[in-house]
Amino acid sequence: MRELRDILERAINELREEGLEPDVLLVGPGFIEHAVDVLRECRLKVYRIEELGYDAVIADSKYLGQMKRASRRISIEPLLVENEMWNELRNLEV
Repeated sequence: MRELRDILERAINELREEGLEPDVLLVGPGFIEHAVDVLRECRLKVYRIEELGYDAVIADSKYLGQMKRASRRISIEPLLVENEMWNELRNLEV
């Protein structure tokens, strides 16, 4: 999913602009299911966290838990809903 790759890159860049060094990606099983290729390319340490579901958290591990701005949480669920909607619209006979 190109959109997901863009969202990840944007979150990583935001953290870097704030002087942080994102090095870990915590992902839920639903996120992994739809983003395997993106995760292989991301160059971050990836950890599966069951409780995250369809979400992921990009973080600088040195500051995780110490500073709220040291991480960004993203969700793949809105992208899945949007893609499903577009697929339904394409399938309509107009």
